[in-house]
Amino acid sequence: MRGKDKDTARSSPLVPAAVEDEIARQDWASMTCGCGRSAAHLQDMLWDAAEGHPAAFHALQGHVFTGPRLWPPAPAACAVLMAVWSAGPPRLATREVLLRTLLALLTAEDDGTPYEAGLYGQCAAFVRAGLPRLSGGRAGRPGSVTAAYADGIREIIGLCA
Repeated sequence: MRGKDKDTARSSPLVPAAVEDEIARQDWASMTCGCGRSAAHLQDMLWDAAEGHPAAFHALQGHVFTGPRLWPPAPAACAVLMAVWSAGPPRLATREVLLRTLLALLTAEDDGTPYEAGLYGQCAAFVRAGLPRLSGGRAGRPGSVTAAYADGIREIIGLCA
């Protein structure tokens, strides 16, 4: 990984360069995580998620979001998750939990004001930019769990427009 913190360098044939670049682009150490520490430790969670480990997505709760509340690393994590989706996770379990995580981010409380996006608006902007990729084959066949999550995301983004 070509990150800001050379001590956390990682490499994996399962993580596409675009995802690696998105993880490296973020200044994780400057963000306060939902657990109260620096968000630098989220890099490992996001690498695990990018490699397709469903448990890594569940681990983001309490760090990126807690119930309806988003924490400061939420937009950066959302950018990474959208990069993972764009790269096309091959495993169905990974696609489902990734979409469920995006849905959790989009069902959080909107913390913005009429004059600024806030964490919620920033997350929604990343998802909106990748919305065309939330349709078609990777989003699952109609009636599947994956398709239901993708439909929910498209519906919420449609409400935000």
